[in-house]
Amino acid sequence: MKPSINSAVSRRPPQIIELRVELLELRPTVWRKLLVPSWITLAKLHQLLQVAMGWTNSHLHQFKIGAVCYGFPDEDWPERSPRDDRKAILADSLSDELTGFHYEYDFGDGWEHAIRIERFRALDEVRHYPLCVAGANACPPEDVGGTHGYLEFLQAITDPTHEEHDNYLAWCGGLFDPAAFDVNAVNASLRRIKIPSAR
Repeated sequence: MKPSINSAVSRRPPQIIELRVELLELRPTVWRKLLVPSWITLAKLHQLLQVAMGWTNSHLHQFKIGAVCYGFPDEDWPERSPRDDRKAILADSLSDELTGFHYEYDFGDGWEHAIRIERFRALDEVRHYPLCVAGANACPPEDVGGTHGYLEFLQAITDPTHEEHDNYLAWCGGLFDPAAFDVNAVNASLRRIKIPSAR
């Protein structure tokens, strides 16, 4: 029988995977560097990405790893029919040849994230995981209308003469800083997410 492409990864002891997550099609780049346990499910990785990037987990999501899509099956999107990410372990979903994968959030706005596998690290029992070690810039507000809507939003809130200036500011709560990123605040939120012990 032909061995699974995941077999080499599955034999690895519990490790920490260093990931670089980048939101595509935006400049300046919105990105985060994360240290995540190799034994978590993809559903748990979704939770971590929501917190690290600054999303609010208000929409559907999907991972594409190699040729396989993982997510939460939903009758409103039957054409996607992904594998259930609650049953998929991160390390077991990766092959040794894989250098990265994709994560999509909010199928309406279509926020695509490229996730690069930087390296595998030994588990450090002293550190708390998951951990965000670097990043830059704020993710767009939810329901802003994708990349095009976000650029229009930024133009409006920075131009007091724009006809939608006041409306957009009121909609986003009166203040939005596209350069904002607080690694300590991200890690404080990540610490509230329960991660199971290494298998």
